[in-house]
Amino acid sequence: MSLFSSVLEQPISILPFDGEVLYYGEIISDQDSDFYFTQLLNTMPWQHDQAMVLGKIIETKRKVAWCADTIGGKPFSYSYSGVTRYSLPFSAELLTLKKLVEQHSGETYNSCLLNLYHSGEEGMAWHSDGEDDLKEQGAIASLSFGAERKFAFKHKYSKQVIALQLKPSSLLVMKGSTQQYWLHRLPPTKTVTEPRINLTFRTIDKPELT
Repeated sequence: MSLFSSVLEQPISILPFDGEVLYYGEIISDQDSDFYFTQLLNTMPWQHDQAMVLGKIIETKRKVAWCADTIGGKPFSYSYSGVTRYSLPFSAELLTLKKLVEQHSGETYNSCLLNLYHSGEEGMAWHSDGEDDLKEQGAIASLSFGAERKFAFKHKYSKQVIALQLKPSSLLVMKGSTQQYWLHRLPPTKTVTEPRINLTFRTIDKPELT
């Protein structure tokens, strides 16, 4: 699928049925995109992601950070892949980006899971974001920086696959019944050698205070 290389007047609808995924194009200038990439790369307290597999905790090469609003000044927790994470406060840069994403998407978010892929050899397997902590059918906004990467969707029943290239500073929003019917992944590739940072803004429905 070939998409425009700049912000779009109207977002492109990616899925043919059973959900809604909107592609907004590149919502930030190249100069600002480079700035945010460098800031996030150098200032976030990145840690290797963890997942529970067959009763054991494993670490991925990919690194993550999780930031969220606070309630009464207290951070809250979020669980996925069998592991509980504890939120960090939003940085000034993340708050600016959150506001920008909310303006484009017409949605609101109270947390952000950040992913750092050091090269194309690091990716994400087929999955859907259906954790109990997330707002039911809530929007998940994906904002990309750094290397351009392929992103794919696969219908859980028909097995239809739809893929697109996510350029730096591009915005993709998944909402409605998308997580119920579609899997998504970031396939690994040896042709990409540069790092990529992906911000996924989400809404935690009933946050647990730490």
